[in-house]
Amino acid sequence: MQTKTIQQLVRERILVLDGAMGTMIQQYNLSEADFRGTRFKDAKGQLKGNNDLLCLTRPEVIEDIHRKYLEAGADIIETNTFNATSVSMADYHVEAYCREINLAAVRLARRIADEFTAMNPEKPRFVAGSVGPTNKTCSMSPDVNNPAFRALTFDELQAAYCEQMEALLEGGVDTLLIETIFDTLNAKAAIRAAELSMEKTGRKVPLMLSVTVSDVGGRTLSGQTLDAFLASVEHADIFSIGLNCSFGARQLKPFLERLAARAPYYISAYPNAGLPNTLGQYDQTPEDMAAEVKEYIDEGLVNIIGGCCGTTEKYIAKYQDLIRGVQPRVPVQPHKYMWLSGLELLEVSPEINFVNVGERCNVAGSRKFLRLINEKKYEEALSIARKQVEDGALILDINMDDGLLDAVEEMTTFLNLVASEPEIARVPLMIDSSKWDVIRAGLKCVQGKCIVNSISLKEGEDVFMAHAREVKELGAAVIVMAFDEKGQADTFSRKIEVCERAYHILVDKVGFNPHDIIFDPNVLAVATGIEEHNNYAVDFIQATGWIRKHLPGAHVSGGVSNLSFSFRGNNYIREAMHAVFLYHAIQQGMDMGIVNPATSVLYTDIPQDILERIEDVVLNRRPDAAERLIETAERLKREKEGTDSQEGHEAQLLWRKDTTVEERLQYALVKGLSDYLEEDLQEALSRYPNAVSIIEGPLMAGMNHVGDLFGSGKMFLPQVVKTARTMKKAVAILQPYIEAEKQEGARSAGKVLVATVKGDVHDIGKNIVSVVMACNNYEIIDLGVMVPAEKIVETAIREKVDIVGLSGLITPSLEEMVHVVTELQRAGLDIPVMIGGATTSKLHTALKIAPVYHAPVVYMKDASQNALVAAKLLNAEQRPAFVEALNEEYQALRDKNKQKVVKTVSLEEAKKNKLNLWD
Repeated sequence: MQTKTIQQLVRERILVLDGAMGTMIQQYNLSEADFRGTRFKDAKGQLKGNNDLLCLTRPEVIEDIHRKYLEAGADIIETNTFNATSVSMADYHVEAYCREINLAAVRLARRIADEFTAMNPEKPRFVAGSVGPTNKTCSMSPDVNNPAFRALTFDELQAAYCEQMEALLEGGVDTLLIETIFDTLNAKAAIRAAELSMEKTGRKVPLMLSVTVSDVGGRTLSGQTLDAFLASVEHADIFSIGLNCSFGARQLKPFLERLAARAPYYISAYPNAGLPNTLGQYDQTPEDMAAEVKEYIDEGLVNIIGGCCGTTEKYIAKYQDLIRGVQPRVPVQPHKYMWLSGLELLEVSPEINFVNVGERCNVAGSRKFLRLINEKKYEEALSIARKQVEDGALILDINMDDGLLDAVEEMTTFLNLVASEPEIARVPLMIDSSKWDVIRAGLKCVQGKCIVNSISLKEGEDVFMAHAREVKELGAAVIVMAFDEKGQADTFSRKIEVCERAYHILVDKVGFNPHDIIFDPNVLAVATGIEEHNNYAVDFIQATGWIRKHLPGAHVSGGVSNLSFSFRGNNYIREAMHAVFLYHAIQQGMDMGIVNPATSVLYTDIPQDILERIEDVVLNRRPDAAERLIETAERLKREKEGTDSQEGHEAQLLWRKDTTVEERLQYALVKGLSDYLEEDLQEALSRYPNAVSIIEGPLMAGMNHVGDLFGSGKMFLPQVVKTARTMKKAVAILQPYIEAEKQEGARSAGKVLVATVKGDVHDIGKNIVSVVMACNNYEIIDLGVMVPAEKIVETAIREKVDIVGLSGLITPSLEEMVHVVTELQRAGLDIPVMIGGATTSKLHTALKIAPVYHAPVVYMKDASQNALVAAKLLNAEQRPAFVEALNEEYQALRDKNKQKVVKTVSLEEAKKNKLNLWD
């Protein structure tokens, strides 16, 4: 009979992977002589510990181990090739035997697997080619004194992997398993090698990936979050993705939950047998491990389950009863937005109205950066990158194109240095060059998913497709310039003609993900005195709207500074033109651009007479628009030159004259100015009853105004970041007064745990809540940002808190909040929960969060309500009526929005019926 493939079986049931190879080999008490055999009797150095070499010297031992795992019920056994690359084998001086080791390993596993399949064709057995991470990393330097140094290059590692994988494929593996990934750049080299090897051998097999996290924060050794890792590898044709090593099943579970909720692939897990003891031994019994793994299966987290360090065939045998009759997990749907990553994920979703690309690390655009690179002053050059991230740049553009520089060398050096700076490397990078070898070199230095800037049709379709394929194979998104063989697209009709053609080539012929395509329809200078240029901004804006409507998934970007080239020297007019252009372009769908993140001119700040003249130019509303704006620019310049320094200083301080302290504080917040905070806050203290009332009053009003401007597209994320810093400074200034205002020896009103949920780093709202509640005598336990659910639950239990406050700004935080209260429910807690943050709402709380938790879950619109609500929740007399009214309000919302309501069930019912609580 025809046996089923692994692709067919994984849809029918949970598959079992084998356990550890090293643990099993240790049980045979092999000596140095066993590892050497007769063939390597005289080889130099120690060979004991080179487990892969046993495929040649003691093949019967490896075959016996395979047999034990298959007898225990394993569906998939791994080849004994974890370290069988020339990179790792060089430590034992046997790198010349890599191909032979891999071929022998596959033949051993293949023979015994086929034997078991023949005995029971209804339970076919499969062989996975084990591909380890090697003992070197492409993303980190082994030399503490030289962070730009790398022990091996991407190309060297890719070549070593190709040698291994070609042998594995020729030997007959059913799948390739790239496992224990601790550096995503190593994994990207392995993925590329797998694709090349399958192409060369003519054998296409499923590709499995397995990551290992290095700390309780859930990051890899090279610093990436799991979400960032998913973005980095999503270009590959992946069969399954999962976790192994590092932790036991219980400790691995939170990370597995995160992966299962986000990854649109089959999910694997093969944890260690608990945590090692002080002697490095694993004490967890097969029964104990099985009980923990059962949670994976009951909760629908996995499709493939196995064991790593410390596990033997006895552990694997325990899985058979766990998986019997269980429906396999169905992979989640792919995400709907562009994913980019540095050490952290950047999801370009509608919540981010504009992605600001930092422009200062460009030797063509910054004289200072060029000088620093020329003089090899890399520390100072890195400080420019760091400052842009601090100012709010979400992506960094890196360009080394200069006639006097070795651009490949400088790009490689600088990107390697960036990788050693976590505060910079957390954001995605844009590899910017007109030279393809520079772009290629840059892509091979970055573990995250970056953007290539740029490719175009100007050299014809063949070159365009070749470049696009290489971008896709190396896992990047791409900017497509609106050029073709005829030249630069300058009119609306030419822009959409070129972009539409490029889109269909990329999507239909190259297989590009539409979300990874960014069009730059050419921002060209206006008000140049040439009539043909007058409509350039309008053409760009209209083309933007057309692209977003007719080319699904694609994004629009542009170099905004080009627009105002005619007004170089007048920074105010230039920045005002950029603000006007962005306001209108963003409304049409422009969602990315290279802009100075420290820009200070807002659309709403431009005086009406100047705004009218700038919009006349940008929107081409009258034939004399350029002349009128030039007149305005010259007038402003004369006024500036005609005032002495004192008058100029006074002109800058007009916002402080004839205004109330409330108006000045709001202005300072919106503009991100902190120079006069001390002075204005002192005045406010003399007028307001206490410091807390200032926070709850004018400061909160200012932050609400910022939110309104951001939501309407009149303020951009980098500017919002500046306002948050100013708010923090204001709170810091008021803090001593708040402490002094507290009643001495006042009894604690209650203990409140506050946290920004996992996946979110925004904390200004949470910090304000903490201050307000502390002023009302609540004891605050602030867990900070990016807090996983298990830490929140553990702290709530240990500290016996009275209330849990959850904060989040971005949309994924909403899902995480559901997860947190689900875990509170699972832990049997009865602690009220407060929900707050920009994306949260009463409706979402009523529909999605409250139904999965039996205790009160209260949506908090702003910080001023928290103390009042907390008092009601913790008052035995007031709580019943408050909770009853809350439940009635939530039920009314659920009744009104029935089509959005998810059926709620008890935890026990969910487990019994194998329901996924995320659904």
